This record gives sequence, structure tokens and C-alpha cells, in this order.
Amino acid sequence: MDLRAALRQARGMDGDAFSGDVFSGAKIALVCGARLVTYKRDLKPTIPWPGLWDLPGGGREGDESPVECALRETEEEFGLVLAPARIHWRRRYPGVTVPGLSTWFLAAAISEAEVAAIRFGDEGQCWQMMECRAFRTHPQAVGHLQDRLSDYLEAVPGAAG
Repeated sequence: MDLRAALRQARGMDGDAFSGDVFSGAKIALVCGARLVTYKRDLKPTIPWPGLWDLPGGGREGDESPVECALRETEEEFGLVLAPARIHWRRRYPGVTVPGLSTWFLAAAISEAEVAAIRFGDEGQCWQMMECRAFRTHPQAVGHLQDRLSDYLEAVPGAAG
């Protein structure tokens, strides 16, 4: 089964959590031990949170599910292709950039080999593996993502090493 077919099959992985869901985008915590993939946003005044540390993900395209959205963005931004079954946590949150539309926050574990295979795309200034605790308190990280990462780490004991 190819990745697109697996993504389509994953749409039903949470029952009614995905069917007919209207949302604006999805972010994903890619966790390797006690660290996660982060990137520094471009310094463009036309984008939300210019110059801040961010996590992979972005806006929904077409009728993507949250999983499809997050995994497409992961591939575009970091060159990583992950199977939908790798996502082990997900939660819907009120939207921040599009009033009235929710967003999704997901998490998946990645290996050191996958970290070594990252090929940073053309969005953002740079990327780095950052300690989860450092991202949660970093003065230049996207604030609502710090809160969402905290929710994940509290809900999944031992998730960050």
C-alpha cells in the first residue's frame, strides 16, 4: 500500500473524530527521546509568528484529514515520510489563526536515523532538535504550541524520554 492509500485508510482511525471534521490545520510533535523537531520561522511580516520557534505542520489543503495534513507538511518541510500508524496521540483545539475553525495537535515518535535523514525544506530559517522542556519555556517559541506540547507530555507519561 502506498503512503496516499495508507493516509486515506487512516481517516477512520478515530471514528467520528475525523469524519466531516472542519478544521484549519494541524501541527505535529516529532519526538525523539527527550527532544523534538523544531524550526525557526521566516522573518516575513505577512506570516503568523515571524521569527519564532515552531513545530512541523500547517494549513489544511482540500479535504485532508488532520493526519494527512500533518504528515504532508512533515514531508514538505523536513523530507520525512511517516506512516499514519506512527501517530500515537492527537487532540483537537480551538483555532488561533482562523476564528471558528479548530486545529489539531498530533504526536509521533521518530528515530535517530530519521533525525539524521531530515532534509530541511524552503520554509523557515533553520531547524534543530530541541529538548522538549526547552521548547516549553523558550521565550521565542509559539506560545499556544508550548501549551499543547505540555498537554501531550502530561497525557503520555514518559513521552519525552
